Parts: sequence; C-alpha cells; structure tokens
Amino acid sequence: MEQNIAVGLDIGTTKIVAMIGRKNEYGKIEILGIGKSKSLGVHRGVVNNITQTIQSIQLAIQEAEAEASEKIDGVTVGIAGQHIRSLQHSDYITRPNSETVISEEDIDRLIGQVHKLVMLPGEEIIHVLPQEYKVDGQAEIKEPIGMYGGRLEANFHVVVGQVSSIRNIGRCVQSANLKLDGITLEPLASANAVLSQEEKEAGVALIDIGGGTTDLAVFKDGIIRHTAVIPFGGNVITEDIKEGCSIIEKQAELLKVKFGSAWPGENKDNEIVSIPGLRGREPKEITLKNLSKIIHARVVEIIEQVYVEIKNYGHEEQKKKLIAGIVLTGGGAQLKHLKQLVEYITGMDTRIGYPNEHLAGESDDVLTSPLYATAVGLVMDGLKRQQRQREEAADLFLANEKEKAEEEESKASEVLSNEVEEEEQPQEEVQKVKKPRRSLLDSLAERVRDFLDNAE
Repeated sequence: MEQNIAVGLDIGTTKIVAMIGRKNEYGKIEILGIGKSKSLGVHRGVVNNITQTIQSIQLAIQEAEAEASEKIDGVTVGIAGQHIRSLQHSDYITRPNSETVISEEDIDRLIGQVHKLVMLPGEEIIHVLPQEYKVDGQAEIKEPIGMYGGRLEANFHVVVGQVSSIRNIGRCVQSANLKLDGITLEPLASANAVLSQEEKEAGVALIDIGGGTTDLAVFKDGIIRHTAVIPFGGNVITEDIKEGCSIIEKQAELLKVKFGSAWPGENKDNEIVSIPGLRGREPKEITLKNLSKIIHARVVEIIEQVYVEIKNYGHEEQKKKLIAGIVLTGGGAQLKHLKQLVEYITGMDTRIGYPNEHLAGESDDVLTSPLYATAVGLVMDGLKRQQRQREEAADLFLANEKEKAEEEESKASEVLSNEVEEEEQPQEEVQKVKKPRRSLLDSLAERVRDFLDNAE
C-alpha cells in the first residue's frame, strides 16, 4: 500500500464501511474505493459477536480492495457505542523554570497527568481534549506555547470508554488480518467531514443519527465542548414500524426509507401503501399517515434526548450559545421532513451535513450522502496521522543531520585550535533531538495492539 493512502473503517450497527482515499494535488480527498457490508455482530455500536464482525469487516475490505485495486493493510477505526461518556476536568502543572517559555513538552506533561486520572473499573480514557489554558492565573488563553509562566493550568474535555469494547474492536480488526493504525471517536470523525471551521467557531451541535446510536458533538470557539452517545437510532424506528404495522423487518425498513416522514401533517388520509402478505396471505394496507405518526413519535423522543444533552452543555447561557445551530448527518438524517421537526422542537437553525466539502470535485454522488460522513472523516484522520508521522520523521532526520554536521565542525575546529592556539574555540550549539509528539489516541491504539500481541 502506498504511503499517501489511508483507509477508514466505520464499524456501525447496521453497516460496516471500508473506504480508501488519498489526497490529490489540490489537497482534496479522492476516494479510490468503497466497500460496504451488512453489520452482523454489532449491537448499539458495541461488538457482541466477534466471528460475525470479522466476516463483515473482511467482506467490506475485499469489496473496497477490488474497487481501488489496492491492498489494504492498516486502517483507522471509529469507536462509538453506548459505553462512551465524557467529563470535564481541570488540572495544572508547576514548571521548575519559569524563565523559559512554555513548550509542547509542558503541554504533553499536563495531558499525561490527566491520563493518570482514576477511572471506574474497566474504563479507559480515549481522548483528552484541552479547552482553554490559564498561565499564572491569566485565563482564556487558547495557545500557551511561547509564553512565560510558572503555573500552567487547563480545562479538559475527557472522553471515556470501556476497555473491553475497545479491545474487542482491536481484536476484530487484527483477526481480519489488518493493522490498527489509530482509533478515533466517531462523532469527532463525522465533525471533521461535515462541519466548516466557521461553524465550529460560532458554536454548532453535530447530531449523527446512526442505526443503533445517535452521536452528539458540540463545538464552540473552535473547540469541542461536549460529546454524548444516545443509545437509540434508526433501528428503533424500524422496530416500531414492524410492531405497529405487524410486518417483517425488511418491509418495515423499506417503508421507512421510501415513504417515511417525520411530520404526520404532510400525508393525506387517503394515501395508502399495499404490502404483500407472507406466503399466501392477503396483502396488508397501511396508511402513510399512520406510518408517519409512528415515526414521528420515536424521532421526537430521540431529538428530545439529544436536546437535553445540548442543554447540559449549557446552550441557554449567553456565552455558550450555539449560533450555527444544528447539523444532522448519518443515515437517519435522510428521513423526510426531519430538518423541519428538529427546528420545531429545538428552535435552532438546522441543516443536513454532507461530507462533500473535503472531497474531490468528480466524486460520486453516492459518497456525498450523509451515510458516509463518518467513513470520510476516518479517512481524513488517517491521512492527517500519516502526514504527522512524515513530518516527525523529517524533523528527526534534520536534527540528526545537524548534529552530525556540528560534530564534524567541532572536530575540525579542534584540529584548528590545536594548530593555532591563539584562535578562539567556536561555541557549540547542539540541538536536542526533538522527541516525536504522539497523540493520545495513537498511544491508546499502541496499547491495544500490544495487548492483542501479548494475548496470542
């Protein structure tokens, strides 16, 4: 596999998507291949049958490989599920030498300290996201690097998940003969794919309605402020239709996709759909009004739950107001009249988020569907990680070269000074080799990999 190609693997409740992409010369993402398989063995975003999940992953990967004619070895996996929770935490470090400026090392030290937080048994920190910093009591600092100060303080948004769920995903990926390049929280991946920087600055809530779960990510001033996973999604709507109309699941899903609407007032009383009966039974007639009433009741419930989370973030405070409103994405966002219903319940501006902003111009229309927002976000994440690794490798190489050159220079100057005693010795400047900075998720992925390697 070429270096500049990244693969996103979105393990969802209803489908598993493998997407291969690379950056073109304009910095946009070109999707080379996409594979999709029905997700068996995943319930509400959590793996509950490893064998089935491995098979589904392999199917999706094979399909994507055939389309792109590329061999896949490493993937960036999205993690979601009802076990994800987030909390706010503040921490500080005291710097030994306040005469020097704050560097990346100090921030890494502070983030590392948050990582040592005691969690509930069986939980692990997935992301530590700094919000604002304080330097010597001076608040509201976005970027402290380069400032002088003795005490560095920060508020953090900490995302926590269950260790076992993360390991199970790692296990599935490994058993499908793939390498785990990185783990990303799915709402963050979707946000990268569908939100613009202006929206993140103004304040926006991203609602990703999947099959088993609905993910929420709230941004303000360009920083993620709140994340939540609600254990309901499109599947519960299908379930309700199945129960309410006494039909099989396949028919209920088709009804929802083809004729479903979240607003009952749109349908006239005389609009009827006929559904073939099972084996020799009479066909069933279902009025579209009843159908949309069933859908409406469930969708309202999901949106109200999300709205409670938005209120928990503090949307009603003036300072925390989400000016850009709500962006809907995920497969559930394709439901007719959903946008109007969300606006009606929350009173916030709403749009449907399509991941086409970062994709190359000639991309297929299928790819720009909200269905694939998470997969596109994971590909972007994978490409970003590769870029970072390349830069780090280049930095290391330059630092080593510089060191060599300086050594040679100092040897030469020693020879000269021995020959000419009067000449002053040049001052040596040896730069410390920069330690490559690793994101927390990379180290988590590393830990999962180590654990899996040792378990075998």
